[in-house]
Amino acid sequence: MPTFQSKPFRSSAWESTVAAKYRRHLKRHPFALFGLPFILTMLAGAFFLTPAQALRYERHDRKVRKMSQEEAMGLREGRREVDMNEEYYRLMAKDLDSWEQKRVERLPGESENLWERPK
Repeated sequence: MPTFQSKPFRSSAWESTVAAKYRRHLKRHPFALFGLPFILTMLAGAFFLTPAQALRYERHDRKVRKMSQEEAMGLREGRREVDMNEEYYRLMAKDLDSWEQKRVERLPGESENLWERPK
C-alpha cells in the first residue's frame, strides 16, 4: 500500500505568491529572515515599553510622596514618646497571672463556630 507523499500539494498559482517566495528564501537565509526580525522586535519592544514602566514607577513614587507630605502636615504630632524602661515598668505593674479568657461578642445571627455539634 503506498504511503502519503511527504511533500504537500501546491498549485502553480501558489509558487508566485509572496509566501512561497518567503519560504524559498527562508531555507537559504534562516537567520536573516527569521532570527534577525525576531531579535529586532524584542529590542524595539523593550525600547518602547521603557517609558511605560517609568510612568508606573513615577505614579508609585507620587503615592509615597503624598503620604510623606501628610506626615509633614502633622500626623505625627500628639503621639506619645516610647521609652523602653517606661514600657517595661508599665507591663510589670499589670497583673499577668490572673486573667480570664473571654469570647468576643457575636452579632445577632452570626455563627458561634463551636467545636461541638448543636443538639
